Amino acid sequence: MRIASVTDYREAARRRLPTFLFEYIDGGAYDEVTLRNNVKDLQQVALRQRVLRDVSELDVSTQLFGDTLGLPVVLAPVGLTGLYARRGEVQAARAARRHGVPQCLSTMAVCSIEEVAGAVSAPWFQLYMLKDRGFMREMLARAWAAGSRVLVFTVDLPVPGARYRDMRSGLIPQPGLGGSLRRLGQLACRPEWVWGVGINGRPHQLGNVAPVLGRQSGLEDFLGWVSGNFDPSVTWKDLDFIRAEWPGPIVIKGVLDPDDAVEAVRVGAEGIVVSNHGGRQLDGAISSARALPRIADRVGNDLTVLVDGGVRSGLDVARMLALGASGVMLGRAWVYALAARGEAGVDHVLSLITAELKVAMALTGVCRVQDFNREALENRTDSQPVI
Repeated sequence: MRIASVTDYREAARRRLPTFLFEYIDGGAYDEVTLRNNVKDLQQVALRQRVLRDVSELDVSTQLFGDTLGLPVVLAPVGLTGLYARRGEVQAARAARRHGVPQCLSTMAVCSIEEVAGAVSAPWFQLYMLKDRGFMREMLARAWAAGSRVLVFTVDLPVPGARYRDMRSGLIPQPGLGGSLRRLGQLACRPEWVWGVGINGRPHQLGNVAPVLGRQSGLEDFLGWVSGNFDPSVTWKDLDFIRAEWPGPIVIKGVLDPDDAVEAVRVGAEGIVVSNHGGRQLDGAISSARALPRIADRVGNDLTVLVDGGVRSGLDVARMLALGASGVMLGRAWVYALAARGEAGVDHVLSLITAELKVAMALTGVCRVQDFNREALENRTDSQPVI
């Protein structure tokens, strides 16, 4: 299969992965309305084509939290990616480093923060609020000791969303022999994955939370641990605990409402990620592209505004920048590529994003990514663009 886009990588990943793993990364909550709207609303953002401007030199680099990035892009934290390719988080980190972009490692990664930092370089680190504050304190200390300097604190998962695909696919196993046989049948249809990842990609444990999981290591243990340990009582006051334990920049991920963005400023966060968790939590929530302009207008001068959700190309990156983001987190885009071709796939996707972003810049007359603003949008009013 000749691959030319993220959409092609999605199909390649579907062909290679066991069904329950593909559906886990591809799916959303309930009827997946928000998942679809993330893509649809972003694609409806019309850019303003300009001509006869000198676009012979294009600069796609940017600054985030004191570091120079080769692209205004971060590999978003995605759990279990070590099950999509052999030691998948390490492979992705290698590709990201070649392009000068950060990887943000999920708490729920297969590879630990120490493994990724030791093999490549220290990634950003993502953390949830857990009931066990002692473990959180230890995890934050481990991440800092490994060299991580940017903490992404995800706040939109006080409870897991209802994901019907995971029930149908067998990721959430049915009791009895039938559930086990169903998953074994899916594995039998994917011998390449079984050999490359299932056998040679071990250990299949969650490296960052292994100390609290102990001997448990299966997907059932992971899902049960998530349900039992995420803290639904968390409030803005708990950010004091995070700040006391983390000396570097804190980025709050999962903000969709301007009033919540103002709260993030009030508690001293250095950044936010406008995000609905890829449509995997509250189905019917506003898309990231619709939420972004109001939030950027409200707090864009007070902290760094990042965004994720529905980004499938460098053109989409340009759209998000024009809507008010300073940087874009790629989620499914890089995981599809990792599942299909490992490190080479992630490297290729980032090359595609770079090339597509440059085309969008040249045709809108924008020579530096920092110069993207509402003037690059065709449908705009005095206050905000119309999507």
